[in-house]
Amino acid sequence: MSEKKKQLFGTNGVRGIVGELITPDLVMKIGMAVGSMRPGTIAVGMDTRTSGPALINAMKAGLMATGCDVIDCGILPTPALQYIVMNRYSAGVVITASHNPGEYNGVKVIEKDGTEMDDEASIEIEERVFSYNFDLKEWKDVGVIIPEGDLVTKYIEGVVKKVPEKIGEGMKVVIDPGCGAAFRTTAEILKSIGCQVFTLNAYPDGNFPARDPEPSIEGLAPLADMVVSTGAAFGVAHDGDADRAVFIDDKGRFVEENKEFALVAEYICSNKKGVLVTPVSTSRLIETVISPHGCMVDYTAVGSIYVARRMRALLSEGKPVVFGGEGNGGLIYPNHQFCRDGGMTAAMMVILLANKKQPLSSLVDALPPSVMLKHKFHTKNAEQILAAVKEKFAQDSLNLVDGIRIDRKDAWALIRPSGTEPLVRLYVESIDEAFAKSFETELLSCISSFI
Repeated sequence: MSEKKKQLFGTNGVRGIVGELITPDLVMKIGMAVGSMRPGTIAVGMDTRTSGPALINAMKAGLMATGCDVIDCGILPTPALQYIVMNRYSAGVVITASHNPGEYNGVKVIEKDGTEMDDEASIEIEERVFSYNFDLKEWKDVGVIIPEGDLVTKYIEGVVKKVPEKIGEGMKVVIDPGCGAAFRTTAEILKSIGCQVFTLNAYPDGNFPARDPEPSIEGLAPLADMVVSTGAAFGVAHDGDADRAVFIDDKGRFVEENKEFALVAEYICSNKKGVLVTPVSTSRLIETVISPHGCMVDYTAVGSIYVARRMRALLSEGKPVVFGGEGNGGLIYPNHQFCRDGGMTAAMMVILLANKKQPLSSLVDALPPSVMLKHKFHTKNAEQILAAVKEKFAQDSLNLVDGIRIDRKDAWALIRPSGTEPLVRLYVESIDEAFAKSFETELLSCISSFI
């Protein structure tokens, strides 16, 4: 029997263009499926997209039709909803398309432990949606909306509690939430720990008039200018649902996300020994900076859900897990919660700089060299490509957890098919550009006949 595969759900929930894949009808059916599978009280929230109100109401209708009571948290970051749900409600649902452009929206389902729903349960939702298999209730047993007031403050307080009191005293910071879900949260977190905060694009607008929800070097040019003009220690920007944070240093330079991850990982591992969990697509820079502190890397498939679940599994085995995350600005703090949290990462940068007593630009420049080459190929021959690579590089150290990662002393590469599109991605990294290019040539010659 072949393994069941997700059809609607990708790595992070269901996502698509509104009015095409994403409709109120589909969202209501997902709501009825979630309500049938996770009866009880469900917390719902959304990012700032213009389609959010229509879709969240469809979700609430689906949940209540199956007898679930609903807590509507309004607009908030995905990690805020995850924090609110954790060990308090039966499940949670966020209406968000994260970093995708404004015409997209989607659905992320959160389990009662605050982590995203796994593949097996996501497939069950799909099967229920496709077969219209819902546990619908009679008129007297349908659910209700329960007013709970402002729950977002609980999340803000939860982050602040994890941070030394007034650690940001005297530090200037600029925040660009990009008109997304963190339009108030990160500013309140950093003000609460003593920072002097400047903001831009700190208002909710699902048209995203200032920049795309995906933070890019070009889109963050106004943030970089403001960091330099205010003399700020750093600038921080979020994607649409603020589970990620990316940084601009004090010189106005974009900090590549793997370098951000390396800085935070090195700081955490210098204070605590244990395991760091990250996907096979992450830079080896992380291994390089944490190994002198006696920490080791455990690699997972690509996707924050796999990182979070692996962290929990290792902890349940009694292993010390100190940190986790991805090389895209999505970092996971196990003593806080098991999901990517952009607000916590912003606060972590304040802690790091307050303790290191050096400018962010100096810390970035002191990192070991790293050259990463990236390609993506539109192809339907993913299986043939993987077979060819496996055969050609059989003598190398191979990690097959997600695609094929080839580890050599002076370089590594990952060749990985997309889970949602007819695409194959190739990453090659080395400390030396010549090594990286040579390895890249080897790989391209191996797969060129299939692309």
